[in-house]
Amino acid sequence: MSVFPDELYQAPKSWAEQAYPNLIHYNKLDKGGHFAAWEQPQLLSEEVRAGFRSLR
Repeated sequence: MSVFPDELYQAPKSWAEQAYPNLIHYNKLDKGGHFAAWEQPQLLSEEVRAGFRSLR
């Protein structure tokens, strides 16, 4: 899970861990919002890669 600061709702890590017991990635970013792919494409692609890195 990647949490962007301008998102409408920023899920806290404790909530994410409770909702997703197998959570493998959680990170709060400095920039971006609801349309992260458009606003911060580089950050979003890095987050996707980081999330799947442990599944290799």
